[in-house]
Amino acid sequence: MRSAWLLPLLALHVSLGACATAVERREPPPPPVAAPPRPVVVTPTPPAEPSPREKLAARHRQMAEAFERDGNLRRALDEWKVALTINPDDPVALPARKTLEGRIEGAVAERARQGREALGRGAHLEARRQLLAVLALDPANATAFELLRSEVKDVRFVAHTVRAGETLATIAQRYYGDRSRSEVIWETNQLPPNPKLVAGTTLKVPEIPGVPFLSPQTSPRELREGPPPIDQPAPTPREETPEANPLFAEAKDSYEKGEYTVALVDVERFLASNPRNSEGLELKKEVLYRLGKIQLDLKQYDQSWETLSQLARLAPNYEDSATLLRQLRPRLVQQHYNEGLRLYRNEKLEEAIAEWQVVLGLDPQHANAKRNIDQAERVLKGHEQRKKK
Repeated sequence: MRSAWLLPLLALHVSLGACATAVERREPPPPPVAAPPRPVVVTPTPPAEPSPREKLAARHRQMAEAFERDGNLRRALDEWKVALTINPDDPVALPARKTLEGRIEGAVAERARQGREALGRGAHLEARRQLLAVLALDPANATAFELLRSEVKDVRFVAHTVRAGETLATIAQRYYGDRSRSEVIWETNQLPPNPKLVAGTTLKVPEIPGVPFLSPQTSPRELREGPPPIDQPAPTPREETPEANPLFAEAKDSYEKGEYTVALVDVERFLASNPRNSEGLELKKEVLYRLGKIQLDLKQYDQSWETLSQLARLAPNYEDSATLLRQLRPRLVQQHYNEGLRLYRNEKLEEAIAEWQVVLGLDPQHANAKRNIDQAERVLKGHEQRKKK
């Protein structure tokens, strides 16, 4: 009896236990999805501010690039050198200077070749133009300077004032009796292609060797149409004023453009035939002074010393030239002394002695230069004695 009612009760208990177990084993809910991480914002480090030296070098780099674009290669090279003097580690200036030096060297060689060829043909005007171009690129070019001084003959010019309606061909017809000679006038005045002449402009009409000038009083109309009839009065001729001296005019023009080396060549040639001309002497003083100061600023101490010494012989008290020479002497002494040390370390003893002799010429009391010369001479003597053995 008792077992009869217990069996259903046990069955209910087992059923309830199974349900409880099922509930307990239910899968837990998935974890919440985490929000994506916020991106890390990296603030870029601002570039370092250029130093005052780098800023100054950059200005000269910009000037060098501008001069090079304009074709003024010598001024460009000077600016590259200044940039490297300020900042020797400039990564732009060093290769740019080397490239430009190669370009200038090639241009100098080509211009010099054309100048010599022009001299061989007797074309002194063309030779002069080419050799002046050499000096504009390489002011210390001794060959071009000597050829200009001794080989190139002076070319006579006539200053022609352009009138309305004139062309290079009519001007060439007027002076040479040949319209095809207009190219000579075009080249002499460095005109652009197919120039449009403006009334009132002054042109230089050069003398061509072997081609005599026609009378400058002959008008273009007379050249085109012939002389007027006998019963018609001839118009009053308008004479062209020849330049007093073309070399002096060229020297002054080059001076005003800042081309002092070219100006010096012209003024010296002018003074060779007019040694007492006051205007020529004054211009030479001014050219020497300006050129010497520029060379000093560029640390071209040897050239500056030579230029300012020449000025001192001409005018000892010109401006502050005496002060500049006093400032220049110790710099030049130190430069040659250091060069002597460099040559001595490279076992170039004779060259080192020559540098220290320059030092003694500037400063006879320089004890180190004397001692170094004695030492180098003893070493040289020892080398010679060993060779004899």
